[in-house]
Parts: sequence; structure tokens; C-alpha cells
Amino acid sequence: QYSFKEVFGTLVVQKELFDVVAKPLVEDLIRGKNGLLFTYGVTGSGKTHTMTGSPGDGGLLPRCLDMIFNSIGPFQAKRFVFKLDDKNGVDVQCEVDALLERQKRDAMPVPKTPSGKRQIDPEFADMINVQDHCKVEEVDEDNVYSVFVSYIEIYNNYIYDLLEEAPFDPIKPKWNNCNTPVRNGDFIPPQSKILREDQNHNMYVTGCTEVEVKSTEEAFEVFWRGQKKRRIANTQLNRESSRSHSVFIIKLAQAPLDADGDNVLQEKEQITLSQLSLVDLAGSERTNRTKAEGNRLREAGNINQSLMTLRTCIEVLRENQMYGTNKMVPYRDSKLTHLFKNYFDGEGKVRMIVCVNPKAEDYEESLQVMRFAEMTQEVEVARPVDRPLCGLTPGRRFRNQAFREELSRKLEMRGGPINGETEEQSVSEMFLQNFPPLPSCELLDVNDDQTLPKLIEVLEKRHKLRQMLSEEFAKNVLAFKTMLQEFDSSVVSKENYIQGKLSEKEKTIAGQKMELERLEKKIKTLEYKIEILEKTATIYEEDKRNLQQELESKSQKLQRQASDKRRLEARLQGMVTETTMKWEKECERRVAAKQLEMQNKLWVKDEKLKQLKAIVTEPKNEKPERPSRERDREKPVQRSVSPSPVPNAPPVRLRHRRSRSAGERWVDHKPPSNLPTETVMQPHVPHAITVAAASEKALAKCDKYMLTHQELASDGEIETKLIKGDVFKTRGGGQAVQFTEIETLKQESPTGRKRRSSPSNPDPPEDADSEWTDVETRCSVAVEMRAGSALGPGYQHHAQPK
Repeated sequence: QYSFKEVFGTLVVQKELFDVVAKPLVEDLIRGKNGLLFTYGVTGSGKTHTMTGSPGDGGLLPRCLDMIFNSIGPFQAKRFVFKLDDKNGVDVQCEVDALLERQKRDAMPVPKTPSGKRQIDPEFADMINVQDHCKVEEVDEDNVYSVFVSYIEIYNNYIYDLLEEAPFDPIKPKWNNCNTPVRNGDFIPPQSKILREDQNHNMYVTGCTEVEVKSTEEAFEVFWRGQKKRRIANTQLNRESSRSHSVFIIKLAQAPLDADGDNVLQEKEQITLSQLSLVDLAGSERTNRTKAEGNRLREAGNINQSLMTLRTCIEVLRENQMYGTNKMVPYRDSKLTHLFKNYFDGEGKVRMIVCVNPKAEDYEESLQVMRFAEMTQEVEVARPVDRPLCGLTPGRRFRNQAFREELSRKLEMRGGPINGETEEQSVSEMFLQNFPPLPSCELLDVNDDQTLPKLIEVLEKRHKLRQMLSEEFAKNVLAFKTMLQEFDSSVVSKENYIQGKLSEKEKTIAGQKMELERLEKKIKTLEYKIEILEKTATIYEEDKRNLQQELESKSQKLQRQASDKRRLEARLQGMVTETTMKWEKECERRVAAKQLEMQNKLWVKDEKLKQLKAIVTEPKNEKPERPSRERDREKPVQRSVSPSPVPNAPPVRLRHRRSRSAGERWVDHKPPSNLPTETVMQPHVPHAITVAAASEKALAKCDKYMLTHQELASDGEIETKLIKGDVFKTRGGGQAVQFTEIETLKQESPTGRKRRSSPSNPDPPEDADSEWTDVETRCSVAVEMRAGSALGPGYQHHAQPK
């Protein structure tokens, strides 16, 4: 949905559209203000029809012309009284110069401008036959007016003059765009024109043809002559699509009459020049819908570019107005916007008629057009128009006319000539003609007594007539003085009234100035507050960014610390576990070592006690006799169980020992050797599994292991070593043997042992058997067990002589 100032239906007539849209612009034109009227829309939406109209129903352009000439018709100046210069200005000429200009124009074989008395072209006669007779109500009657029209087109961003007459030279050949001569009489396109800026900073087209017109028919004939030169082409959307923006400019020059109300005031500063521009824009269209190619495609691109520039200028103006910015408006990007820059800057009213085609194919483009047109309503830029102050008495045109009529009436009453020649005679000539003619004053005879009386009579009549005229003149002077006094009193009263109004206005203006100053101060205060708030917001945003960065760095640091803490906890847990296992092993080892030491001590004491008991319990009178080896082999001496040494490494899995009642089962490992193993020092192990080589099957059934090893000692005696150990199950499911002790059994010959001899009795006693009864002699070699010797987990027998 879009909202506009006025919406016209499909059945609206041209008059209703003109009354609402164009009529206010014409009224402003006559009051000296500028105006601009656009027709905007997609191709085929009716822009040209709205502007030009159709036969029998004229559009906006002929109705504007008709209203202008209906309003200023009786007040138009003669031709060439106003003369436009080449710098977008206007000069005023005296009657003599204007008459010379008219004579030159009449002397030309072909008149440059169409005459109003010529027959109207039937091609457009129906379009300008407007019966409304619309006119402006309040027209300044003391001014004279003159209308100038020009017609240009903007094609491919170039400006061409549609009223320019191309000179035809029959000798020189014509050239076309391909730089080849044209043999037939084709039309040569005119040269493009340049935009310039006048001294009042208004844009105008240099060298543009501007025709002075005196009637609606004459003006529309000029328009129709340029319309035939306008570029149109056949596209898929329109049979006669406008390929250019056409601009029909109506300039109205007006200047006040002099004090007598007869001629134009010869002061250029008093001339007011206003213009009304009627613009028929080319249709905005999509090239893929028009199927344009070649020149048509280039034309469509330039049309869309100029319309896009127009839209951009309106948007920047709206942004500057709404937000108080001062962005530069890109007027120079297109000739269309550059030409009407002054209108957008507030030098006149701008009105736009948006034409919409109800076709479904134009839906999206129509939405774009209406969106842009709705936005243009929000742009309001206006500047006050300063009109020059004339300072002459108003109503002097009709007073002068009334004076002339009264004078002619009086002359008619007196019998004077009332034809047109009298109007051109001076007042003194009219006075002289009213006097009676003088008779012949020649005196040819002395006795002539008729000439002088006749002359005296005529002079007396003239004297009476002069007196009558002087009296009438005195009456007129008196009446005129009274009128002047009345007028002065009225002027004084009006001046007083005006002074009162001016004082009121000045008070109002002073109040408004004070209000403006207050608002400006308030604006400055608010701007200062806004600036402070912006700075504060900037500081807070900077602090916020810094805090966010610090927070992110702290969070990252915390994450790193947490990860380091987790790693440290895992490491410490591992260290604690490892240290715990280490100290548990160390404690077990120390406890086992202490137990072993105590068992060793206990075993040594037991052995000593046993030996001592054996020595003590033997009869002294008997001869000590050494038990034979066979008996020892048959009945082995029961020995105390030697303690197990502390293992180097704890077992993987502690084996549950069987109860003592069940007994221990041994693996008796007797490897084959070169010695006779069935001789001496063979221990007897009950319930043992005897093997020649250690096997996993045998180890799995037992919990003790013994390796028997026999060899010859250095003295030639047989020495048996019993290497004992415990069998443990390993973690992999196998068996491992951990050696705990080594027992050495050695056979010695009694004859080879040396007896102890006392130093006092070097000779040996004769009775050898008596020495065996001596306890000290029998115990000359003491056996001591030492734990923790250098031999490892076994035990070492140290013999020390006493």
C-alpha cells in the first residue's frame, strides 16, 4: 500500500486532473514563481497522453497555455518589447526599437514565428479547442506580459533543441552518422546543447531557440512542430515509445508600466522572469521485456540511468532534510537532474504525476515507481521569492485609460475630431484646434474698417474661450487637488494601517527570532549532550571490549590452569600410587628381612643348643666314636628348617601354603653327572618327585625345589651341594623357582685331621682315643651361620678355629 496526495481513477477527465495539479502552478507562474511538472511511470502507462492529450480532449500542456493567455490576454506587450538574451536574462526595449524589430520580421520572406491570424493546423486543432476559459483571478493590471516557449529533449544524456531549424545548403552534401554523404534530403540531427549557469545560479540551455508567442494556437503550433522531431521508436511494450525526456519550457516576462500607464518601465531590475517546465519523462522499463537491441538497448540504458540519478537525488535530499545532514546531491550525474537543480534546491514548486499501467506484467516495475513517488512527497524545500518593489501608484493603467476616454468624450462634445489621429496629437495641438481660426489680417486699404473689427471680435472670442478654459482648468486643478488630498489622506491612513501591521509583524518576527534563538540554544545544548553521550558510549564500548578481552584471556587462563591441574592431579596420583607400592614393597622386604634375621638367630641358637646337648649328654668314659656315613645316610639327622631369604623381588602372586599336616612336596632334581650319585651324602626326601631335568609339569605339582649337585673338592673328597628353593606361580600362568638356601655336605677322612697339640707337650699323647672325649677337642671347629653374606640369598658356613 502506498499513500499519495491525490489519487485519480481510471475514468478521470483531463479537466479534473488539470484543476488539481497544474492550475496552482500556472497561478504561481503569473505571480512570478517557478514551477516544474513531471509525468513519471513505466512505458505505456499514459505519460504522453496525460501531458499532450488527445483530439477533442486536450492534456495538461494545452490547458496550461490556454489558462495563461486567458489571464494575460489584454495585458500583453507588443512583440519585441521584451527581448531574451543569451544568458538566461531578459531586456526591455522602447517602442521605437520594438517597432524596428517588428518591421524587420515583417520584411522577412518567411516569418520565423507563426502568425496568430493564420489558419490552425487541423492535426491539433481539436486539442487546443478548450471551452473552459479558465483564468487567474488576481492578475496585476499595471504590468505588461510576454510569453516565450522553448522545446528541448534529453536523448542519451545529450540535450537537443527541437525548434532549431537545420540550415539547408544545396551545394554541400549532407553527412550521416557513418561519415558518408547522404544523397536524398534526409533530416540532419541537430547539434547537442550545453548546460550553463547564469549570474543568479540558475541552469539554462545555451543557444536554445525561444519563440515569443501571443496566443494558445501559436504556442501549441510551436510545440507540435518540435513534437514531430522528437525521437520515438517501436518497442515490444509500446508502438510509439518515447525514447527521450522532453521538456517544454514556458517563460513569462513581466514588467510594470511607467507612471503615466502608457509604456513599459525602462528598468531591467523591475523585470520579473518566471518559467513553468512541463517534462514528459521517458518510460522506465526492463530491457529483457522490451527485447531491445543495438541503439534501442543503449537508449534504454541511458533512460534508466537518468531516472536512477533522479531517484538518488531525491533520496539524498530526503536524507538531508530528515536527519539534518549536508550530503552533496549528485545533480551532475545526469543532464535531467542538472537542468532542474534549482527546482530541487527550492527555487519553485515541483509536482509529479505518477502514471500506472494496470497490466499484470508491469506489476513489479509499477511497485518500484510508486515506492519512489511516495518517497518524493516527503521532500519539501522552499525559498522565499523576493519580487522587486515598483513604488508606483497601482491602477494607473485603467486611470490613464479612463482619462483618455473622458478627454475624447469632451472633445467629441466640442465638435473636435475624434478619429484615431486625434489620439496621437498632443494636448497643445488640441487646444489650438479648438480656438476659432484667425481671419486674414492684411490691410490693403486705409479705409478698410472691417478687417480690424473682425480680428478684434475673433480675439475677444479667443480670450473668452481662454478664460473659460482657464476656469475649467482651475476647477479641474481644484478637483484634482481635492482628489490628491483625499488620496493623500487615504495613503496616510493606509500607511498608518501598514505601519501598524508592520509593527505587529515585527513583534511577531521578534518573538519568532527569540523563539528561534531559544530553540537554537536548546539545539546546541542537546547537541552538546548528544556529543557527551556519544563520547561516554564510546568510552563504555571501549571498556566493554577491554573487559571482554580480559574475560576471554582470564577464561583461557583458567582453562589452561584447570587442564594443568588435571594433569598434575593425574601425575600426583600416579606418583602417590607408585610411592605407595614402593613403600609397601619396602616394608614387606624389611619385615621379611627382620623375620629372616630372627629365624637365623633362632636357628643358630638351636644348633648350638643341640650340639651342646649332644656333647653334654654323651658319657665321658666312653670313647667318642664318629657315626658312620652309612648310618648317617640311613638315618639323617633331623635339622631345623632354615628360613627363607628375603626375595629380591616380591612374587607376583603369593602362593597359599599348605598346612603342615599335609606335608611339603619336593621336586628332587638330580641331574646326571660323571660321579656316582648313589654313594654318599644323599638326602632322603619323602613324597618327592625325582626328575633328571626340571619340567613345568613337575613344578606345577610341588611347592619346594631341591637341586642335588656332587663334585670332587680340592682335597679329593666328595662334596654334595643341596640348592633349595620355593616354587611360585607367575602372572603368566607358569612357575618360577626362588632359591632360598644352599646346604653343603662334605665327606672328610678322620685320619687327615690334625690334632691339637699343646705347646707345653709337643709330643703327641700315646692314647689317641682319650682326646675324643675332650669336649674342646671335639669342638675345635665351630660352625656359624651368617645371614646376608655376599653369596646372595643362600647361607655361608664359616669355620673358625677356637
